[in-house]
Amino acid sequence: MRILGIDPGLQTTGFGVVDADVHELRYVASGTISTTHLERGDLPARLKVLFDGIGELRERYQPDAAAIEIVFVNVNPQSTLLLGQARGACVTALVACSLPVAEYLPMQMKQAVAGTGKASKAEVQQMVKRLLNLPGLPGKDAADALGLAITHAHAAIATARIQEAGKVARRNTSAYKTGRVI
Repeated sequence: MRILGIDPGLQTTGFGVVDADVHELRYVASGTISTTHLERGDLPARLKVLFDGIGELRERYQPDAAAIEIVFVNVNPQSTLLLGQARGACVTALVACSLPVAEYLPMQMKQAVAGTGKASKAEVQQMVKRLLNLPGLPGKDAADALGLAITHAHAAIATARIQEAGKVARRNTSAYKTGRVI
């Protein structure tokens, strides 16, 4: 499964692409989509850059699924609203590309990647580097996006195992009801 992770931001949106199977995670790509070249007051143009950037990532990397960070409330309500709009543009672009979208809290991503929900950005960067065998540290936004992709890979594998266990349990339960032993 190829997973596209997105760490939304109005100025800089991080992205990370990871291939995942049951036994291995493989780094594909990471980077950022930047809107800093546009005027700060031109919100529609900045949102369009994010929307178009996500579409380009979909075309280039052909992911099977996407994972995006859930926005948390900042001290400044205006910043939270702007971040929410950036996230909305990203989610809309993912859905427009017909990608299934999973959402994770920053704490969930940190727990999955670094083992603690209170990990610092530097700790997330170090763990992403280790988990993906990268030669150097990814940027902070890209590391968070890769962390989201890794989190979704772990969740997808766990979900598949639970579903498989449920199938086995249902088969065994019906076999016991009829008096047969498999």
